[in-house]
Amino acid sequence: MSLLNITVPVEEPVWNSQPAWKLPGWAEPLIVSSILFGAMFLTRRRNYSLFKSKSQSGYLDDYSLNDSRDRLLSHNDYPNENSDEYVDIISTSKYPPKQRNCCGTMVHTPNTSRFKNNFHSRVLQKYPFLVEMLYWVINYAFYRFTSVASQHIFAKTGIWSVAEGHGIAVLETEQFSWLSFLFPVHERDVQQWFMHGHQNALTVLNKAYALIHIPGTVGFLCWYYYVAPSFDTFAIARRTMTLTNFCAFITFIFYPCMPPRLLPAEYGFLDTVRHDDAQSVWMSGKYVNTLAAMPSMHFGYSFCIGMTMVYHSGLFRRTLEQGESRKSAFWKIFYLAVGIGYPAFILTTIVATANHYFMDALVATCFVFFSFACNKVFYVFIPLEDLFLYSIRAEKPVPTTGSRFHERGGKI
Repeated sequence: MSLLNITVPVEEPVWNSQPAWKLPGWAEPLIVSSILFGAMFLTRRRNYSLFKSKSQSGYLDDYSLNDSRDRLLSHNDYPNENSDEYVDIISTSKYPPKQRNCCGTMVHTPNTSRFKNNFHSRVLQKYPFLVEMLYWVINYAFYRFTSVASQHIFAKTGIWSVAEGHGIAVLETEQFSWLSFLFPVHERDVQQWFMHGHQNALTVLNKAYALIHIPGTVGFLCWYYYVAPSFDTFAIARRTMTLTNFCAFITFIFYPCMPPRLLPAEYGFLDTVRHDDAQSVWMSGKYVNTLAAMPSMHFGYSFCIGMTMVYHSGLFRRTLEQGESRKSAFWKIFYLAVGIGYPAFILTTIVATANHYFMDALVATCFVFFSFACNKVFYVFIPLEDLFLYSIRAEKPVPTTGSRFHERGGKI
């Protein structure tokens, strides 16, 4: 297939807009940290002291550990009470081991309830959102690893040329394959529309691309942890986003793909990010994967957030969760508008700034649906979580998700 079919005459861009104002390097980490620690404080367990007192003796026992994340699992914490195994364990231990169902095999893990009054364990019980913060630190570390892994795999062939070839292949697929009917509009046309008469709007989109992705996603998780009617509901959204991450990260490693803005000039794309110096501090540095256009996690996150907002509106649900009440017409419309508008805005942003192809968004959408269907795969890590908590001598915290929701009558 001739490359002339997707190349255009090279023209020097005429910039009528001034580069956007750049935030200082410390601003973005400060924003994200403020969101996280604000959520940690907002979702704290109230009327619970970090220091054990006689008046609080047995607090966690009274609170009912059945409300912890353990209830998300289809397993029995302990052997059947009528079994010989149960009798043997009870006779030899005050804290019988938990029994976990891992891929159809029953495994025993240490019971960490013996550590519930350790100080760091009480910190977790007071601020259970700390666990969510840890999960996303692990996610971010995994993302940083993708660049190193991909460069190692393609060291001999040269990752830059491989990624460029993949980017061109994406354009050819969109325009000339049997899937072309899914892409009636071309990315170059979208960017050119903004370049001719709407450059100030393009500058806004550049800053949105840099600033909304991480703070917006973190802010959503914090907000939904607080307002979700139950931890089960929040955990589905969080596990879906996490599995979408892992699917994307594996793709980043084995299918490096150059974003349109970095392709040779003859393909007609402009690097508006460089003009506006619109690079997020989270997406810069030695270990950032600049050749990770496929799929677009900007759109993957926004689509997952949007679908959660639509669900939260209650418009398309006949039944509500326990303790949840119907929202007013205003809030239903508000959540529906955000659920549709936010992914649409992000799609426009990633294409207009030439950071992604339309196909990147399509693949990200497929990953979200797959991850939603398979989100319970993370249950296999529960035994490892038990062992980790045992190694640090801490008890699993009871989530506070839904407590303030029910206090407000389910109207959040």
